[in-house]
Amino acid sequence: MFEQLGLIGCGLMGGSFALAMKKAGLVKRVVGYSKSPSTTDRARQLGVIDIEAPSALLAAAGADIVLLAVPVSATEATLKAIKHLVTPQMLIMDVGSTKADVAQAARRALRDQVGSFVPAHPITGREVAGVEHAEAELYLGRQVIITPTERTISAHLHKAEELWTALGCRVTQMSPESHDAAFAAVSHLPHLLAFALINAITGQAEGDEYLALAGPGFRDFTRIAASDPKVWRDILLANREEVLAQSQRFQQALQTLEKAMQEGNAQSLEDMLTLASETRAHWRMGAQRGTKIR
Repeated sequence: MFEQLGLIGCGLMGGSFALAMKKAGLVKRVVGYSKSPSTTDRARQLGVIDIEAPSALLAAAGADIVLLAVPVSATEATLKAIKHLVTPQMLIMDVGSTKADVAQAARRALRDQVGSFVPAHPITGREVAGVEHAEAELYLGRQVIITPTERTISAHLHKAEELWTALGCRVTQMSPESHDAAFAAVSHLPHLLAFALINAITGQAEGDEYLALAGPGFRDFTRIAASDPKVWRDILLANREEVLAQSQRFQQALQTLEKAMQEGNAQSLEDMLTLASETRAHWRMGAQRGTKIR
């Protein structure tokens, strides 16, 4: 049980975390701050937070747990804003989709207090943003990647694992660098491709007509292209080296398929499609539980 959650960023992710903690009986009081006062006010009206704070610093004041639910590019500035109130007893986490840059930002901003910080990435979300869409079940049954730094206090790491587990999550631990390499492949590149496909179609003279004919397959493939552009701008730039490396691998795989089509090589094309089909058929989301990946 935590006495007070300092919530910095009262949108979908932060708001859902606060609601989940309240529903699980893990926190007595939530003090929230968002850059937009109207968001903070709305969060209070919806019962997501109990008290509005006029600044990130005052949201952290008196808290024994602080969650940063801000764009990854704002991590360093946010941590610098609360640094003077950080204590060795305070657990600080984030929910950003990239981790190497977040860990580096924490080292620069918190310096001697960086041991209180446990970077985290819950594998969840929605295409819609805003505290109005926050829900206590957003994290239930989801995987959470924890990426401690070399100075993360072991007691805080254990506390973070226990907290996410209590919220119904499956916890995996890995290094920030391993996280970014993996999620460039299975999250960041797919978003890039979905955005690119939409732009490729709408860039054609007949694009609107093509879109009018699209069905469930197109809907499922491009669902993530409706995600927040500013959030994904930051993610793609923060992890650009890994994403670009995965993009090159994708282009090579695509060119191999195109070559088989150009040559009319039905067997080669079928073999590659079969490999992909069988791999996808046997894949299960979040199959590994409680693992540590280095």
